Amino acid sequence: MWYPKLALLMAIAAAGLAQTSTPRKLIASLDGKDLFVAYCASCHGMDAMGKGPVAPALKVEVPNLRWIEKRRGGKFPVPELEKLILGEGDLRAAHGSREMPVWGPVFMRVEKDQDMGLVRVRRLVDYLKTLQAR
Repeated sequence: MWYPKLALLMAIAAAGLAQTSTPRKLIASLDGKDLFVAYCASCHGMDAMGKGPVAPALKVEVPNLRWIEKRRGGKFPVPELEKLILGEGDLRAAHGSREMPVWGPVFMRVEKDQDMGLVRVRRLVDYLKTLQAR
């Protein structure tokens, strides 16, 4: 019965590592869902409702990403979300704190002489748009 406790401890440790300046490994996929699973689901949950396995270990409530459009009066703020993911926006206004890791440095790594960082960000935001509650 110590397996659930070990899993929780590992999730908490992963959350702590995500907050450091040590960059996470870049996944090869450019698919928005794959990017979400790799970089967002640990906190936001696979369903994007803010109940991921790491969420209880954080100091602030993790936002439900399915309600972005609803919270914005029916508008999906693509440029604002891209800036937040890249670490360029004011996360406190949308997130309540700077708890969310900045993925810009990870996404912007140059691979094979081609920078696909902005493609990753756009595809992640496009995927989030498909999850919006109607």
